[in-house]
Amino acid sequence: MKKGLVVTLLVVVGLIGLFFLLFGGIYNKLVTAEESVSSAWAQVENVYQRRLDLVPNLVETVKGYAAHEKETLQGVVEARANASKMNITSDVINNPQAMAAFQQNQQALSSALSRLMVVVERYPELRASQNFLALQTQLEGTENRISVERRRFNEAARNFNTLSRVFPNNVIANMMGFEKKIYFEAEKGAEQAPQVQF
Repeated sequence: MKKGLVVTLLVVVGLIGLFFLLFGGIYNKLVTAEESVSSAWAQVENVYQRRLDLVPNLVETVKGYAAHEKETLQGVVEARANASKMNITSDVINNPQAMAAFQQNQQALSSALSRLMVVVERYPELRASQNFLALQTQLEGTENRISVERRRFNEAARNFNTLSRVFPNNVIANMMGFEKKIYFEAEKGAEQAPQVQF
């Protein structure tokens, strides 16, 4: 009888130990995946901040050549102000409304910058300016970085969301309060190809 009790106790202790190993392994994978999402988000914020930092220099350079384009320049300044005053925290990756507001502000800045580039076409001396060309090159590079970092963020969010939804990970994710991460979505109008006319 004693030997049977010892074996039963060893089996129970073994099963409990196995449960904690499994639980710990899954929990650690979820934490690692969530940290990857946070790291990717930090890179997204970094490249958007780089763009915000370039805008004042770009506006000042254009202002020197196209002073009477005040409405367009003011639109860029206001869009930048709106984008920079939004207090972004890592919570935005769990909050669809905050993510939508962030994307809307960034899209407004992108649109204002696009309008500014159209205005610039009317000023050949501005387009030839070395300062403007350098800023334009930096801005184009930053826009490319934004695209790359948004893609990387979406990949990290997808990996986390997939990991947290499969069984038995979903049980532990729900127990420990892990939340689904929000994706960047295509900007409105991106589904339509631009019209090109000659």
